[in-house]
Amino acid sequence: MMTVSENTMTIKVTPPTEGLFDLMIFARHADSQDPYNWVCSYQIQCLEPQNGEKLPENPFHFWGLHQNIRDFGIKESSHKGETFVAPQGTLLLTLQTSRPLIAIYELVNKDLDAALSKKCLAAQAEEEKLSCHVLCPFQGYYWLSVFVKDLGGSTFRNAANFLIRCLRPVNQNELFPSGLSMHCGSGISSSGHGLSNPSHSAPIITTKLGKCNITFHTPANVEVTASLSKDKVISAKYPLERYVLVTHLRTKVSVCVVLPESGVYKVGLFGRSKDHKDFVHICDYVIRCFSDPSWPPFPRVYSLWRRGCVLLEPRTGVLQEQSWVRFRVKVPKAYQAVVLGQEKTVLQQTPNMVWEGDVFTGAAGTQVKLAAKFSQHCSSLEVILVFEVEGGSPASLGCPG
Repeated sequence: MMTVSENTMTIKVTPPTEGLFDLMIFARHADSQDPYNWVCSYQIQCLEPQNGEKLPENPFHFWGLHQNIRDFGIKESSHKGETFVAPQGTLLLTLQTSRPLIAIYELVNKDLDAALSKKCLAAQAEEEKLSCHVLCPFQGYYWLSVFVKDLGGSTFRNAANFLIRCLRPVNQNELFPSGLSMHCGSGISSSGHGLSNPSHSAPIITTKLGKCNITFHTPANVEVTASLSKDKVISAKYPLERYVLVTHLRTKVSVCVVLPESGVYKVGLFGRSKDHKDFVHICDYVIRCFSDPSWPPFPRVYSLWRRGCVLLEPRTGVLQEQSWVRFRVKVPKAYQAVVLGQEKTVLQQTPNMVWEGDVFTGAAGTQVKLAAKFSQHCSSLEVILVFEVEGGSPASLGCPG
């Protein structure tokens, strides 16, 4: 194992067997592309070899930080040296940077395939810091490589290579979800899209209750949407898109998530400005919950659920059959708001602009629809939210807005 800094070079040698070995050292100027020149040699006599596990192959030859690491824009690492120990199979690597950088990471172990390796890493890129949460699903040695580039750069360069020794691996069912981007949590990407003041800056959210509320401050011209996914859904009754509700307030966006079952989820945030038709990816969050939650879904949301629309009551998309339910909702610019269920209920608007009224749900298996007219000259109602009516015990409420 060779580590090189600006002024020193260290080589650690672990002979594979007993016997006499030649160690030859070659060098060249750091800026040169000329061939390496032989500098010196050592003879190493090994009387008793270590019967340890073979170290993973490192194609970049050096370990630890690159000797010209400051040229890459990296000031220092949270871990000194080239070898880390992960006693519980988890590790957080942070790199302080002198300018905004983007990083990708590669994790290698003899038992780890490429697909599983991607589920072991969650990367975050902030203005002056790069972070990577690492999970190790097998005991033994891992090689972690870091590649960085400037925001406008075209190619990633290998900036560091670390050796990780995992003493006790994590459960494979608790690895990160598939498809995480290089922008997890808040950071360069979220601020670049106008999002600020995050309620959760770290990329991993652990909840015992099985619900959480992610908020950002947003400019008036930015619209945000969200997706919820899980690698293996076991018992969720409704599509996972029904378990996330996005609410746009005047200067803030709220992404409320309730979980139908335990496990590890990915929340993807997407945004667009008024000038763009398509949503683009902003960042991802990982939500972990192992307390066996079983929250009901939110109502199905239609395109007219826009900035300023707020669902106050009911906060669940599943209503109890043959019961009275209080509806309270804000729908900006609505001329009239009604609920279509067993019968039509016209909601009344209060002085603080909340449409409200009591609605009878009717029989199980039917749907209750919240609809609105946006002009007194328009005869048709446009559906905004749809609720399901079910039998059995009353559904629990979702998380507050």
